[in-house]
Amino acid sequence: MDKRNGDAVFIAPNDVVKVTTMNHVIEVQHMEKMNRKNNIKKLDKDRFVDLSTGEIREFEHSENRQENYNSLRQTFKKLRYLINNNFIGRPNELHITLTYKKNMTDTKKLYSDFQNFIDRLRYKYKKESSIDYLSVVEPQGRGAWHCHVLMRFNDLDKIYIKNAELRSLWGLGFVTIKSLKDIDNIGAYLSAYLTDIDLEDVQDRETALKVASEGCEVQTKIVEGREKKFLKGGRLHMYPSGMNMYRKSKGIVKPEREEMKFGDIKKVVGSAKPHYEKSYHVENDNFENTISFLQYNTKRDF
Repeated sequence: MDKRNGDAVFIAPNDVVKVTTMNHVIEVQHMEKMNRKNNIKKLDKDRFVDLSTGEIREFEHSENRQENYNSLRQTFKKLRYLINNNFIGRPNELHITLTYKKNMTDTKKLYSDFQNFIDRLRYKYKKESSIDYLSVVEPQGRGAWHCHVLMRFNDLDKIYIKNAELRSLWGLGFVTIKSLKDIDNIGAYLSAYLTDIDLEDVQDRETALKVASEGCEVQTKIVEGREKKFLKGGRLHMYPSGMNMYRKSKGIVKPEREEMKFGDIKKVVGSAKPHYEKSYHVENDNFENTISFLQYNTKRDF
């Protein structure tokens, strides 16, 4: 697959675009060639039906590392959609990180431990509020796993829980609580946190440098008032192929998506200008297309 990427995006007013609305974050997607006919029906993760012939065939599961990276990036895109559609930094929301005293490498036990934690938390607050959550696992260079959790206490205007209380409910190590009130794109913030590697992090530095030669970009960001260097996407190779990276409660819902002419986009975004735009030209065998993205954030001043 050949991808020629660029930052210049041109979409004509009469072009049909797909608009994903996630509170104050709105994404516009345009495909130069629209294919509205789906010629296959998925049966399970391994098989599909070719609707034109009725033949049952098997998917080709690639073991190519780059293909796995691409699949992970798509998963993180879905994750960003869920985060931005359900969390905006309200006083009744929390971002919690659960870590272990020991070197936890068993992801099945991690999921079990998390479920026990959320069950205890819900029992404690059952008279005050229902709780919805989105939990995401994070791999470390030494093979250990952490769990990041976004929580929403639906029936409360605001929530404050002492760290010691959460640590007691977790019971397996350390708990940290981070504020989200000044972050206007929580999905982008958390996905970058989970995929990029801080090159000053001794724990992950050696692992990060091993994958730096594979084309990962080094970015400079301002963190707490000082410059730090990150390997963009440097953590992706630590996720096993096919792993379920996140879990969510029933109250975490997907964003609404609708089609409209690009000339009508101001009905959704108002006077906001795009703060991010990207265009991808994709070629694969006898297929090619140009896919463009614009993202608007109505909280930002321009």
